[in-house]
Amino acid sequence: MSGLAPLLRQRMRRDWRQLLMWIIGTALLAYLSFTGVAQSYGSLQDRQELLVTVMANPVILLFRGLPSGAEQGAFMVFLIFPWLAMLAAFMSTFLAVRHTRMDEEQGRAELVSATPAGRTTPVVATVIHGLIANFVLAALTTLSFIGTGLDATGAKVAGFAVGCVGVAFLGIGLVAGQLMRTSRGANSLATWILVITFLFCGIGNALGTPSDDLQRLESSWLTWLSPFGWGENVRAYADNNLWPAVLALLFGLALAGLAIALQAARDLGASLIPERLGRAEASPLLSTPTGLVWRLTWGAILGWVVGGLLTGMLSTSLASVIDKMGNQNPAVAQILSNIAGGTGTLAQATVSVFFVLLGIFAACASVQIISRARQEEAHGTAEPVLSAAVGRVRWLVDYLVIAFAAVLGVAAAGVVGAMLGLASADGDWSLMETITITALGQLIAASVFLVLTALVFVLAPRATIAAGWTLIGIGSMLGLFGPLFGFPDWLVHLSPLAVAPEVTPDGVDVRGMWWLILAVVLGGAASISLMRRRELATGG
Repeated sequence: MSGLAPLLRQRMRRDWRQLLMWIIGTALLAYLSFTGVAQSYGSLQDRQELLVTVMANPVILLFRGLPSGAEQGAFMVFLIFPWLAMLAAFMSTFLAVRHTRMDEEQGRAELVSATPAGRTTPVVATVIHGLIANFVLAALTTLSFIGTGLDATGAKVAGFAVGCVGVAFLGIGLVAGQLMRTSRGANSLATWILVITFLFCGIGNALGTPSDDLQRLESSWLTWLSPFGWGENVRAYADNNLWPAVLALLFGLALAGLAIALQAARDLGASLIPERLGRAEASPLLSTPTGLVWRLTWGAILGWVVGGLLTGMLSTSLASVIDKMGNQNPAVAQILSNIAGGTGTLAQATVSVFFVLLGIFAACASVQIISRARQEEAHGTAEPVLSAAVGRVRWLVDYLVIAFAAVLGVAAAGVVGAMLGLASADGDWSLMETITITALGQLIAASVFLVLTALVFVLAPRATIAAGWTLIGIGSMLGLFGPLFGFPDWLVHLSPLAVAPEVTPDGVDVRGMWWLILAVVLGGAASISLMRRRELATGG
C-alpha cells in the first residue's frame, strides 16, 4: 500500500500528546488503585465482607466489575477494571473518528485520496495506529500492576484485557465514522454505544448468580453482549482466562475490516446514514445568534441532562442500601466518608459522592459546548455569523450563556432525580438539604471548568478541546479518586469538585465556595475582555 508508512508517521506525530495523556492516565489509575485497596481494604476479612454485601445488594455492580474472589489482586480488578477499560474505549473511539470522518469533514481525506495512497490506505493506517496505541496502553497498564508487587501473570492478563476492550471500541469508532455524516454524529453514536454496553455489563452482573460463599459471581447472558463484559470475564488474578479478551480483539478487528470495506464502497464525504433534511423555513429561534447556539448544542445538552437525572435517582435510591453496607462493613463507611469530606451521615456521604459525578457531567456539558465554538471557528462556519451584525464578544457570550444553562440544567436534573429516588424508595426527605446544597456547590465547581476552557479558547484556541477535556480528567481524578488513593489534602483540593460546599452535622460548610465564585467571575470577565482583541483562528 503506497503511502501507508508516511500516513502512519503523520498520525503518530499529530496524536502523540493526546495519546500520552490517555495512556499515562490509565496506567496511573491502575497503579493508584492498588494503593487505595491496600489502605481501605487491607485485611482479607474486610474484602470478604464487602463482597458479601455486594452480593446482597447487586445494584452496586452497575459501577464495579465482576467479583472473582477476595484475594488482593482479584479484588483490585473488581473495583477498578471497568474504569480502565472505559478510558481505553474513549481513547480508541476518539482516535478512530478523528482520523476518518473528521478528516473527510475538513477536506484532508480528499487530498490524500488524490495521491497514490488511494481511499482505503488512510483507514488501514488508522487501524494500525489504534492497535499500536492500545498495545502501549496495555503494556504500561501491565507494568503498573506489576509495580504493585502482585503476581505478574495476573498483571499481564489484566493489561491484555484492557487493551482488547480498547481494540473493540476502535472498531466501533471506525464503523461509526462510516455510518454518520459528521464527526460529531460519529462520536455521539460511538459514545452512546459505549454507555449502553457499559450498562449492559453492569446490569448483566447484577442479574448474575453468586457462589455459595458469596465471594464470586457468574455473569448473566446480558453481560456477554458487551465488550466490557468480555474484558471482565478474563477474571485477572483469579482464573486468568484469555479467550474472552481474544473475543474482544477479534470483534474489533472484524469491525475494522468492515470499515475498510465500507470506505472502499461509498463516495468520499457521503455516509450510510444520511443527515436529516432541514426545514424549508427557519424557526423564529434561529433569528438570534443565541438561538443558533442553542440549536447547534441542544442534543448534547439533552444527553448530559439525562445523565444528571439518572445520577440523582441513583444517589438517593442507593442511600439506604449503602447505609446498611456501612453498618456491616466499617471500611465502606470510611471510604465514602473520605470521598465526601469526612463529615455528615453515611446517607449524606452517599449523596455527596454521587453528586461529584453530577458535577463532572455538568462540567463535561459546558466543555463540549465551548469546544463546539472552537469547531465552528475552525471549520469556518463562524465567519458568516460574525460577518453579520454580531460581534466577537457577543458570539462568545452566547456560547458562555448556553454552556452555563447546560450546567444549570444538569444540576437541576440531578435534584429532580434525587427527589424521584426518595419518592420511589420511601426515603429520608431530610436529605433534601444535602441534595440542594451539594447540587449548588457542584454547579459552581462545574462553572470553573467552563470559564477555564473559555480562557483557553480565547488565548490558545487550537488547544481548546484537548485542554478542556484534560482539565476535567485531572479534576475528576483528584476529586473522585484522590481520597480513595490517599492523596494529600492540598492536592485533592486543587480540584474544584473537591472543595464545593457541603452539609455537615453543624450546618453548611462553604469550604472553597467564595474562591470558586471568584474564579468564575474573573475567568468569565477575562475571557470576554480578551475576546475583543483576538482574531479568528480557523483551521485545525
